[in-house]
This record gives sequence, C-alpha cells and structure tokens, in this order.
Amino acid sequence: MNEVDLDIARELTVVVADDHVPTRVGIRQAIEPHGMRVVGEAGSATDALSVALEQRPDVVVLAVRIPGNGIEAARVIKSTLPATKVVMLSSSAHDEELFSALRAGADGYLLMTTSANRLPHVIRGVANGEAALPRELTARLIREFRERGHRRRLSISTVDPDVELTAREFEVLELLQKRDRTAEIAARLGISEITVRRHVSSILKKLGLPNRNSVIELLERAERED
Repeated sequence: MNEVDLDIARELTVVVADDHVPTRVGIRQAIEPHGMRVVGEAGSATDALSVALEQRPDVVVLAVRIPGNGIEAARVIKSTLPATKVVMLSSSAHDEELFSALRAGADGYLLMTTSANRLPHVIRGVANGEAALPRELTARLIREFRERGHRRRLSISTVDPDVELTAREFEVLELLQKRDRTAEIAARLGISEITVRRHVSSILKKLGLPNRNSVIELLERAERED
C-alpha cells in the first residue's frame, strides 16, 4: 500500500499508550497524516484500559513496559474488546516479551526503532487483519513453535497418558522447570501471581505430585531419559 492509499483509506481510530510523552507525540505525528485519528492517550496500563473501553478504537498502540503491566492490559483489552487490534511497542527484542505479548492476544509487536514512515503502514495492516512482527524476531517465533511440540511430548511422556494440561499450564510447567519463582512466572506470562498459583495447583493435582520440587525432578528425569 502506498502513501496515497493510506490517505484515502477509511479513517482509523487509535489509542496510544506509553508513559513517555515524546513517544506518544511522535506516534501521533507519524500516523495522523495517513487517515488515522488518535482518540485517546494514556501513560499507564490502567489508563490505557480505561481509555480503550471508553473510545473502543480500531487499534491500541500499547507499550509493553508501561507502568502497571502492558501485557496484562493487552490481555484485558482483547478479552473485552475483541474487535480492537492491539499493537505492542517495546524497546526489547527479548523472546519472552514477544511470546508474552502474543499469548496475551496482541495482533502486532513492534520495536521502538520502527521508523515513523513504516508505522502507519503497519497499523493499517494490523487493522486489516495482518500480523506485524519485527523481521529479527520472526525466525525466533518460528523456532519456538517448531520446538514446542517436542517439549510438550517430553513433559507428559513420563506421566499417565490420560493427563491433559492446558496450553497455559504447559507454559507454567516450562517456567517451573527453569526454577522461576511465582513472581517471575507472572511477569513473564503477563498474568497475576494468584493465577500462577492456581495453575501450579492444577498441574500438581493432574500429575499427582505433592509440590513444585517434585515437578522439577520429574521433568529433569524425563530430559535425562530422552
């Protein structure tokens, strides 16, 4: 799509959420000349959710590290406003932030280094149902999904074959294997610590194990036998 196409396409409403005011100003200046109207801004996750619920925009551009947990804000926005697209904005190229954003339902993930010229094209594309990922992270995402099947088979190969874990429980299980604490798991997955504890309790019950250490021992034994 060329610049003229962007200008004549239907107007999109956008909410921009980032605690750095110059970043919000820069995004507004980059997209408003191209058929987009910023209908709200926010400097925290709580405000982002409030503005999104009030304005019901086509797209929310939301910083991952906005005060109050951008990942969790994205999850709530997507669950309450399924028609609204969420584009996460991050200064980090770390895999975990990307995967957490996608698990939360984000429709796109951009780095802060994305050029102002490209930004309106990306937002328009996401609004039209396209995915947006930095090129440098695409290969990692493909590798993650290729490896995930092996990790899941490994996790349940040593227990009752009738045991079924949810996708989220598998994610928690993998982080337990890394010996992450409850708070660390919550931060990585963008969920609350209470939710993490609930998933851990469910995992223990399904696997018939007494505690976290026994889960770690089970997975480590499975790796040695694989």
